[in-house]
Amino acid sequence: MLQTNTFPKHECLGIHPAVRFFAMLFVSLIFSGNQAWALTGAEKVALVRGESEQRLQMLDKVLAQGDVTATVYLQQLLDDAVRLDGDKVLIVTDEGATNVMTGERTKPSEAAEEVINNNRIQSELEASIATLNLLSQDASVRLAAAQKLQGTEANSSRLLLIAKAEKVETDGKIRALLQQVRASIELTSDNKATRLAAAATLAASSNSSIKQMLSSRLAADGETDAEVKAAITQALKKIDRDLATFELLGQVFTGISLGSILLLAALGLAVTYGLMGVINMAHGEMMMIGAYATFLVQNLFLKYLPAHFQWYLLAAIPAAFLLTALVGILIERSVLRSLYGRPLETLLATWGISLILMQSVRSLFGAQNVQVENPAWMSGGIEVAANLVLPYNRIFIIAFAALVLVMMWLMISKTRLGLFIRAVTQNRGMASCSGVNTSKVDALAFGLGSGIAGLAGVALSQIGNVGPALGQSYIVDSFMVVVLGGVGQLAGAVYAALGLGILSKFFEGMAGAVLAKILILVIVIIFIQKRPQGLFAFKGRVID
Repeated sequence: MLQTNTFPKHECLGIHPAVRFFAMLFVSLIFSGNQAWALTGAEKVALVRGESEQRLQMLDKVLAQGDVTATVYLQQLLDDAVRLDGDKVLIVTDEGATNVMTGERTKPSEAAEEVINNNRIQSELEASIATLNLLSQDASVRLAAAQKLQGTEANSSRLLLIAKAEKVETDGKIRALLQQVRASIELTSDNKATRLAAAATLAASSNSSIKQMLSSRLAADGETDAEVKAAITQALKKIDRDLATFELLGQVFTGISLGSILLLAALGLAVTYGLMGVINMAHGEMMMIGAYATFLVQNLFLKYLPAHFQWYLLAAIPAAFLLTALVGILIERSVLRSLYGRPLETLLATWGISLILMQSVRSLFGAQNVQVENPAWMSGGIEVAANLVLPYNRIFIIAFAALVLVMMWLMISKTRLGLFIRAVTQNRGMASCSGVNTSKVDALAFGLGSGIAGLAGVALSQIGNVGPALGQSYIVDSFMVVVLGGVGQLAGAVYAALGLGILSKFFEGMAGAVLAKILILVIVIIFIQKRPQGLFAFKGRVID
């Protein structure tokens, strides 16, 4: 007797029963999910036909299903890509029109008209799209959706989906936003304890839209319970304190950023003015040359190295330094050398040089501003709070100024050239008698100061327009930093630059930019009257 094979057919094919079971389960879940959650043609039609309330009810139903793919149709509806053509509803794109009921391609008739969405429906569509995007696999999409929902009108139909998204969310920042969104909806709950808990949760927010929503809740007939009203009032006070604190921190950061630019602009001037006593009115034009050098390097990368464009700034830094240093040495050798000891003539000569440099730039590049792009890694910023974002380009400038300061300090204090510069600064005659070539030191020091001004131009090109008059906005402030900090003193320049930068931003917030400049100038004049040597002064005897 032949023995029959008792193995199941799938085992004969080499498929393990457990593998087959889970495969069938996976496939069935996919198909059952499509049947249960896919947006049907009838639902698409109901979203565009009927009265506003009926359409909104259907939108709530779609939202309750939690189908992320529904965002495509909702966005089309929001973008006016849906048309009513008699008894048909069409989706019209660049590829043609599609009937939402049959899925067939068709051609709209001349009578086809756009679906009218009033303001309420538009806002609900935007909020529904954001709510469904909370289930996206992309964290950036979920973050943008949560930020979009902050402070929107409370809608309990979104609550279940928001709570679901909050439960599975792994990103701490997004989860905190979802908690606030959920609390803003629960603030309208019939349960007093729920409203109290929601008010406590919203107190942790620093978003102005949340503040506006809480304020409207306190309005007439918004909240009737005295205890909940008190909790909302406390939440508003907490949000106001946080917003004020972050605004203050923002002013300090902006002031430090401005101070870093002033420091870069004044570092070179602190050496040249302190060393040679030259009132260099062309110092601002050295910054302008550095900015235009950055523009030229950017264009060279765009033309010859487009794949490495994001790193053009690293090449622009040494290029700007060398170019402006050479221009500075040329100016010192050709004009200033014969004018030492005659400050008025030096001032007039450097002012004339500044005019020549500006006109030369106008002739080469035109009178209009040129565009210098930020590399991708300098775009965007760090969001500390809703009203406080630290831009990457400003952070870069602060770090760059600190690096230049450290490098300059090392050069002044640790190198032979730095020793000669300090010697000539403190006592030119004695340094010359000791064998120091003061003429060569003057040229190198002037070139160094001009090169650092060129680095300031690189930094300025990343935060503003680059034009022929770029340096004119900073020359007066640079001299104020040098005089206030102490002639030839790096430490004094640091304190003066940061102090003037922070004070300027505070005064601008209170009195405006023009009055802020006047107040700063008055403060500097009063300080110099009381302490002519500045914050720091050389100790010992100095021969003028």
